[in-house]
Amino acid sequence: MKYTTNTLKLLCIGVISTLFMQPLAFAKQQVINLKSPDGTITVDLLVDDNVQYQVMVDGKSLISPSTINLFVESAKSLAEQPEILKVKRSSVDETLKPEVKVKSATIQNTYNQLAVTFDNNNTVEFRAFNNGVAYRYNTNFKGDIKIKNEVAEFNFSSVANVYYPEEDGFYSHNERAYIFQSITNIDDKKLASTPTLVDNGGVKVLITETGLEDYPGIWLLGNNKKGLQGTFAQYPLDKAAAAPWVDRNEPILKRADFLAKTKGKRTFPWRVMAIARNDAELITNQLTYQLAEPNRLKDISWIKPGKVAWDWYNANNLFGVDFKAGVNTQTYKYYIDFASDYGLEYVILDEGWYPLGDLLGTVPEMDVPEIMAYAKKKNVGIILWASWLTLRDQFDDAMNLFAELGAVGIKPDFFQRDDQEMVNFYWQIAEEAANRKMLVDFHGAYKPAGLRRTYPNVITREGVKGLENNKWDDVMTAEHNTTIPFIRMVAGPMDYTPGAMSNSVGIEGFKQLEYTAKADDHRDFTIRFNRPMSQTTRVHQMALFTVYESPLQMMADTPTVYRKEEECARFISKIPSVWDETKVLHGKIGDYISIARKNGNTWFVGTLNDENPRDLPLNLDFLTADQNYEIEIFQDGLNADRWAEDYKKITTTVKKGDKLTMVLFSAGGYTARITPVK
Repeated sequence: MKYTTNTLKLLCIGVISTLFMQPLAFAKQQVINLKSPDGTITVDLLVDDNVQYQVMVDGKSLISPSTINLFVESAKSLAEQPEILKVKRSSVDETLKPEVKVKSATIQNTYNQLAVTFDNNNTVEFRAFNNGVAYRYNTNFKGDIKIKNEVAEFNFSSVANVYYPEEDGFYSHNERAYIFQSITNIDDKKLASTPTLVDNGGVKVLITETGLEDYPGIWLLGNNKKGLQGTFAQYPLDKAAAAPWVDRNEPILKRADFLAKTKGKRTFPWRVMAIARNDAELITNQLTYQLAEPNRLKDISWIKPGKVAWDWYNANNLFGVDFKAGVNTQTYKYYIDFASDYGLEYVILDEGWYPLGDLLGTVPEMDVPEIMAYAKKKNVGIILWASWLTLRDQFDDAMNLFAELGAVGIKPDFFQRDDQEMVNFYWQIAEEAANRKMLVDFHGAYKPAGLRRTYPNVITREGVKGLENNKWDDVMTAEHNTTIPFIRMVAGPMDYTPGAMSNSVGIEGFKQLEYTAKADDHRDFTIRFNRPMSQTTRVHQMALFTVYESPLQMMADTPTVYRKEEECARFISKIPSVWDETKVLHGKIGDYISIARKNGNTWFVGTLNDENPRDLPLNLDFLTADQNYEIEIFQDGLNADRWAEDYKKITTTVKKGDKLTMVLFSAGGYTARITPVK
């Protein structure tokens, strides 16, 4: 039986069964069982002198007994002979309609729930889905409480491998590569941000969180038990600005001996274990949305996904114009004209539009009110960048100024923290931006952790090693690009900022050649801050717009290059940034990914390849029967291994059941638009 969301409110009040247990001091271990709706995933809650859980998948052990605990100051913990007061079970089967259609227009939210209340005013709540498990704490204290620590173990039943985003410390943009290694290589000194992906004998477990509010984010360490353990940044006490970037950096000099000071009666963040039996299932997992707190905005009609002409990646470089390009009024009018001509909804004014350190000041070369008026006339929205520290220090005045100027969104940057204080500032920005009908794109940010559902104006965020890294490093390989959809993107939208039109085969691509390229060969990737290039083919960059999820999707290269590359740019401009339906055609972490997505009656296909050339089949079974379609294909050109910008365009007619072949070069790609023929 299916239920609507409204009906669910009544269902959740009802309890399918309630079991009362008499407290038994020093009793033998009590085991409380919870199964997923399809019966394939089992969670056991184990209670004796502490509390543990274990997870079975398809009858096999996946996570062995793992301890959980929440340490509240001046209260009994779950490691002190906990006594069970009540066990409550319930089930939910509903259809959600996300406010912003990142993967799909609807989400089936089906799970079984177990809530166990202990004698320490603490309830542990587990949910079992057909594609994962999650748990959280609910406390019931009067007044405020201090959380001294939290124990969150993830012990695996066998020696697993991990895609580990190792960090140098809690002060981080969370833009990491995922290093594949044995879990035995990870000790209790190796810190990682989340999400983190574990491969336990072919079954994948992605560890992350959602519902993160008024609490620090979870990070991971090894625990010397074939597993990982959660760790958290303690509450910041003493801070100091670090020259020369005093407008954005605020290193923590001293932290408190607690994680959070918070309300005594509340729910805590969900610890999420997304489970996949094959890599492709990770792409369609939406547990971080399903478990997040529901939308708090009454009116969301003004939240408009779309594409953005972005200035910073290409260093405001224009050519063939009769003015000096740079951070000035004429340059941004050119960006606005480009956005208007190509049907892009937005333009960003990134770093430089205001004098750093003063959001209320003006830059002589920038007439922001004139730019805003020009954009409004062209039906293009303006999004304003801001350093988070300056925004915090001038918050009310700056937010009011943005609204007065007519900005449709803000892009606060360089947060680099997710302790309780900083998490709360994210929520403050989200709420106050919504009050002024402004979108938010967090950069220098931690991963999505539920805020995007509660405040859907938080339309995307960074927290990913994206295209801009080509400006100063050589790490943005095709292998990286084919890894992050299976890990970082599972947590939520990622502002990778795709669309480089200057392309090279890249360092990995050289390994596929029989001879070494010369230093001045176009195949030789070069780090260039002001004129960056990708380490992939042109079509790989075009396919990113379909594969990568971001309802606010950047076009990173310069408008004059896009105008020069008219055929590619027009195709990109027509790719939606939100989707009614998503189908994963092929997927192997770090090797390749192919996705078909539908918006309205039009399908788009995006395929990314690593450094190894390969062919993949494209089976068009997802199309509607008895309907002819026109397919417009961009594929790697015959010389894309030597000249990465080489591509071939094909237009033909197809129907349901037709089978095509996607020929993928090293670091290559394939993308297509499939439209019904009337």
